[in-house]
Amino acid sequence: MSASLKRFPLKETNLFKPIKLGECLAQHRVVLPPLTRYRCDNYTPTDLVADYYEQRSKRPGTFMISEGTFISAQAGGCIGVPGIYDDSRQKAWSKVISKIHKNNSFIFIQLWGLGRQADPVLLANEGNYPFVSASGIYESEASKIAAIKANRPLRPLTKIEINQYIEDYVSSSIRAIKAGADGVEIHSANSYLLDQFIQEISNKRTDEYGGSIENRSRLLLEIIDKVINEIGSHRVGVRFSPWGKFGGMGWYNQSPIPQYSYILKELEKKAQMGKRLAYVHFVEPRVSNFKLVSSETEGSNNFIYDHWKGNVIRAGNYTNDYEATKRDVNSNDRTLIAYGRFFTSNPDLPNRLEKGLPLTPYNRDQFYKSGPGGFGYTDYPTYEQIIMNEETQAKKISIGLTSNL
Repeated sequence: MSASLKRFPLKETNLFKPIKLGECLAQHRVVLPPLTRYRCDNYTPTDLVADYYEQRSKRPGTFMISEGTFISAQAGGCIGVPGIYDDSRQKAWSKVISKIHKNNSFIFIQLWGLGRQADPVLLANEGNYPFVSASGIYESEASKIAAIKANRPLRPLTKIEINQYIEDYVSSSIRAIKAGADGVEIHSANSYLLDQFIQEISNKRTDEYGGSIENRSRLLLEIIDKVINEIGSHRVGVRFSPWGKFGGMGWYNQSPIPQYSYILKELEKKAQMGKRLAYVHFVEPRVSNFKLVSSETEGSNNFIYDHWKGNVIRAGNYTNDYEATKRDVNSNDRTLIAYGRFFTSNPDLPNRLEKGLPLTPYNRDQFYKSGPGGFGYTDYPTYEQIIMNEETQAKKISIGLTSNL
């Protein structure tokens, strides 16, 4: 597997300037974002998962965000991903985190609830769990057919269930910290449960959790309040995808900016009262559907800086846009850049970006494989290993030629 994609060095940009996120002093601003890889067993991180994160934390001071991690069994409905809702899974995460910390790097655990993105068959088979969302609006006809076949018709969460979900976010946050994590990221993006409450297309509630911009933001803000009261605001981040269209989402004839501006203003109010989050994390509009190779969408995330005065992580195809990387990381000194797809195939990505070294192409077919083994997961070499292998092969060829003379 040879490195082939040439890049320009970014050493002289702010990408390689230290920055503090909460109590974590990142030595550079190349962030490993949440990357679902489906390598867990029974919702539990394995030794292979630990190796994967250990490889990508080798450069000291690297800031990482874990793959989406279920806050409870009923919030799941997808195999191969982790949870952190009981002692055994907390213990498994502690093994992963200890390897990262031995490399003097940092990790926030991303907390996840699927809502209508869950598999209704799994919900039925694994615990007789309900298929729920903000409202009973299916993301697609296929989802509706599967739900009816599983006798799990989609329905809105009741207020009692909403309160339970809030408590699940709190308890899983506490477990993450007990496991040794540096913090948690609340997943409010990419069409999953909290995004389903925020977006008007999926939330048609008529109670205090639906209707207005304020009401659709309520659940997320209540969760954030309770989580920061338990573990501290410096240990909390949150992720958004205003322009996302995956999972039946999208604002279509209106702008998402008023909705997310309101949330940012509320977060900044908390910050002014001494409860500033470690960061906010936004997916760029050019990646409106993360399962596509590319998906251009008009819009800009620059509105973030008008309302939020803390750290901002920006994610979305930056590896392929050298000029955008320089512009965004240098134009505001509170900016970090998350690199997803190329961090799967380049465990030493920060070193390669710093020096402008060639990048190893990723294997998209292996992103979401849910089987054992490290193929396409932990078998990608560092740049140094590639050079050593090439030198070894050259020596073998040279010796072979010499012996034939």
